[in-house]
Amino acid sequence: MLTLAEVEALARRAHAAQTDKAGRPYTEHLEAVAEGVRARGGDDEQIAAAWLHDAVEDDALSREWLDTAALTDRTKAVVLALTKRAGEPQEGYAERILATPGALLVKESDLAHNADPARLAALDPPTRERLTQKYATMRALLGLRPQP
Repeated sequence: MLTLAEVEALARRAHAAQTDKAGRPYTEHLEAVAEGVRARGGDDEQIAAAWLHDAVEDDALSREWLDTAALTDRTKAVVLALTKRAGEPQEGYAERILATPGALLVKESDLAHNADPARLAALDPPTRERLTQKYATMRALLGLRPQP
């Protein structure tokens, strides 16, 4: 099995050229989500999934790579649960997350970082408003309290 340090290094390499909507290195988001999972009491499988939560969706790593990776079945399941599918309604995405053990905690950390006011402040007002609503809707679908 890959260690957490190996998963982190792999995720950093896979997303090295990617930036977020504000132009920041995307690996900052991955690190924040992984640390958020740790702070919320997540285990090593969830922390590994946090590092990889966008890898397949963003084509940083392939589904075939994930299928054969030296990761636990639970980590792989969480990554796949968090991988949005083209044209998928938010309700279906939320249902899959809720049905996958361990995925909700990772998504909660992802949403918390995405909705961080300091992070959102770097965006233009229309994008900030659209994303704020999107994240609030997903929190509601997942049964999470509104972001403070």
